[in-house]
Amino acid sequence: MVNKSFLYTAIRASIDAGAEIMKIYDDPEADFEIERKADNSPLTIADRKANMIIADMLRQTPYPILSEEGAHAPYDARRKWKELWIVDPLDGTKEFIKRNGEFTVNIAYVNEGRPEAGVIYIPARHELYFGCTDDGAYKATDIFSLPADGSMESLKATAVRLSPDDNRHEGFVVVASRSHLNAETQAFIDEMKKTHNDVKTASRGSSLKLCLVAEGCADVYPRFAPTMEWDTAAGHAIAAAAGCEVVKADDGMPLTYNKADLHNPWFIVKR
Repeated sequence: MVNKSFLYTAIRASIDAGAEIMKIYDDPEADFEIERKADNSPLTIADRKANMIIADMLRQTPYPILSEEGAHAPYDARRKWKELWIVDPLDGTKEFIKRNGEFTVNIAYVNEGRPEAGVIYIPARHELYFGCTDDGAYKATDIFSLPADGSMESLKATAVRLSPDDNRHEGFVVVASRSHLNAETQAFIDEMKKTHNDVKTASRGSSLKLCLVAEGCADVYPRFAPTMEWDTAAGHAIAAAAGCEVVKADDGMPLTYNKADLHNPWFIVKR
């Protein structure tokens, strides 16, 4: 399990990266310096600056880093990494460009393919989700900085512990991607309507979809569209720490990480 001081470093990195992202986001004259990656997804100056901040801070820990925006070590090297950080410095770059606030900073600690701790910071809302599988999951609001004493206990004292028993909604809520409500997802929703009354759908950007299930604002998140490991690792850790499941859609087994192929299979997050 991750050392709590290292987790605190990851939390600090997410907040510092979020502050840098917001400097660019809030500047009406800012040039996002949008580039297109090989898969045609966007990359901005905010992605790059956030990645530098996070990488510099996580290098204070003994674990290697696998970041969306960093150089990816070949699998022959990565396969030897028992423990590592998986990072998405700006998850929801499209949401950032749209200026709708639904973007996050994601940092996960992974041990032998299993995400055991996660941090998700929402810079535009100053909301922080964090969790460890041996210590539960938490949500803190109005987070602009961390407690002066640098204590996880002080941070937890300002937060609400998440539980799968929490029910912050009416009916049965399926959360889906804003841009990937495809035929397979619609078929899943239709199937839910056969066994649940008052089925509703909710849409969110980035890793917020996993957070909705973790905090009891949704019951299930089916993902039948492409994602990468850095899109889900932090949310997976937080959802698991809250008592939820993150499993492959085909066989019900948990997602694993630091694979040779960094794409995720289709998966389902459920309470």
